[in-house]
Amino acid sequence: MSKKPLKGLIVGFANEQSIAWGCIQAFDSLGAEMAVTYLNEKTRQYTEPLMAKINAPLYLPLDVTDEAQMDAVFSGVKKQWGGLDFLLHSIAFAPKEDLQGRVLDSSSAGFQMAIDISCHSLIRLAKRAEPLMKDGGSILTMSYYGAEKVIDNYNLMGPVKSALESSMRYLAHELGPKNIRVNALSPGPVMTRAASGLSHFDALMEKAAKQAPIHALVSIEQIGEAAAFLISDKSRHITGQTIYIDNGYSVHA
Repeated sequence: MSKKPLKGLIVGFANEQSIAWGCIQAFDSLGAEMAVTYLNEKTRQYTEPLMAKINAPLYLPLDVTDEAQMDAVFSGVKKQWGGLDFLLHSIAFAPKEDLQGRVLDSSSAGFQMAIDISCHSLIRLAKRAEPLMKDGGSILTMSYYGAEKVIDNYNLMGPVKSALESSMRYLAHELGPKNIRVNALSPGPVMTRAASGLSHFDALMEKAAKQAPIHALVSIEQIGEAAAFLISDKSRHITGQTIYIDNGYSVHA
């Protein structure tokens, strides 16, 4: 007897260069049905033309700082499917003036905004996903090596991603009894719109390609392949983990 297709919610799709798009394509190759969100009309113009390429019956606006929009998305998911099998959280943001300066000089407001959008939004999404994952599920978020080690110019996002990874582990602990797995993928540097806000990002990519044992950068498609594995039954015993998809760059101190 064939299995029913997985149903998933994607948060953080901005354009065809986004890590979320690599994941969406990989999920689509598994036959998954998806609810895909876009931030605003600006991102809609880049994402809407791609919707015809995938099986996404729901395409909805979502600013994770807007509780009403978040409730509307989950109401739409419940009405469409009655449940949810996986959730992808692939968003990060910090005000440019805080992101490009020293952590020491970051403003309280900028730090709080970065934590809220990049980290606590995962908790808010997971809380709403929990009652829909009646038969278990998989929740994924995106981190970076700067959460563990100091990376030049990663600045404020370092402590923010550390908080995200810690939150992921606590969510894995709390949701484990319901067979809901929570993991983080930590890709090597990828030229996305979000990454373009970092100072000297080209130098960071060049260094990663040079120092990684495989001497190459990862693609959004390769990240998507790892994400597809983590929403499948083949990873049903993996939870609370940060999994590096970086061609081995993180083996270096």
